[in-house]
Amino acid sequence: MIDDLELAFDERTEKGQHRRGGTRDPKRKGKGGRGKTVVALLLAFVLLGVLGGGAWYGFDRVQGLFGAPDYEGTGTEQVMIEIKDGDYLADVGNTLLSAGVVKSGKAFVNAADGNDAATKIQPGFYQVRKGMSAAAALNMLLDPKSRVTNKITIPEGRSAKQVYKLLSEATKIPVADFEAAAKDPLKLGVPDWWFKRSDNKKVTPSIEGFLFPDTYDLPPNATADTILKEMVDGFLTVTGQIKFADTVPEKLGDISPYEALIVASLAQAEAGNPDDLGKVSRVAYNRLFKPNAEVPCECFEMDVTVNYWLEVQGKPTKASKDMTAAEMDDPKNPYNRKLKGFIPTPINNPGKLAMQGAMDPPKGGWYFFVATDKEGHSEFAETYAEHERNMDKSREAGIIS
Repeated sequence: MIDDLELAFDERTEKGQHRRGGTRDPKRKGKGGRGKTVVALLLAFVLLGVLGGGAWYGFDRVQGLFGAPDYEGTGTEQVMIEIKDGDYLADVGNTLLSAGVVKSGKAFVNAADGNDAATKIQPGFYQVRKGMSAAAALNMLLDPKSRVTNKITIPEGRSAKQVYKLLSEATKIPVADFEAAAKDPLKLGVPDWWFKRSDNKKVTPSIEGFLFPDTYDLPPNATADTILKEMVDGFLTVTGQIKFADTVPEKLGDISPYEALIVASLAQAEAGNPDDLGKVSRVAYNRLFKPNAEVPCECFEMDVTVNYWLEVQGKPTKASKDMTAAEMDDPKNPYNRKLKGFIPTPINNPGKLAMQGAMDPPKGGWYFFVATDKEGHSEFAETYAEHERNMDKSREAGIIS
């Protein structure tokens, strides 16, 4: 949003010197711009008296020294301008002047003076016209139809491949461009410390997990590289706000932020309702670090990891009931559901709630869960016998067969 601080445009003064609503220094009596203007006008009238009848033309020229040159009308050919976040009205005036839209930046500031709506012009790209009056230019910037927008919403839990497809459909940028841009997550802004693991398994940096799901307003000149950088920046901003990297070791001990991000992605994929995100994360941690006779493998044993591997290979994903034993327990699958410890990477891009649930999950001794209502709420169990009773509830509700 345009900063509410309005700066006047004047090539002879430094930006920020003249601000609307400011007070004059009482020590500078008679030395302000007003005194200079009065003297200049008196000189102009003296000049007019000397020149006589032909002086009206001269007066018009002299008067122009104190006004702001302005065009008339609504302009001609279209031109696109960009208003940046934090721009002052004087900055907007300069942008319009540079693009040939207005005749002077000061004319735009004058037109905007006293108009509260002018301070609420949103940053972004606008389609305006060259040779417009300052008032007409202001009206166009206040018209939402003039703003060039390309909004896209990336839902929580989409894998990187699915994100590329959504972005490509919205921007017409080929999926291959996004795949190429994502090959080096470090160049996209992911700090290298994010790829540290406590289990000492080798990490091949992947963009998976770092493309934050949100609504983005993409500029018309966006590239695959700039879009993915913006999504990574969104991830870093949100994880910084919730103090993810600090809270994980504080609440979970030796587990690294990257490993907690893996769990957040599992919870995002498995939980059918936001209320259960934290509980699913607790199940994942219990299975890895508190195995018992009913869960002896110290593994996640979640079918969503199998589907992720199928998707990465370009194969269709399947419902759990349709997976073969060979697919579920393929020893060549690095995302094998019975792989001991953490899988290589996140399996999707989790949202804020999933990350909060993974960094500070509720306490509980659960090892099993199943959805039991149409809203996706799950019942959690500590024993398999209890889990079987919950599955009966799920069948009665028509959730599972």
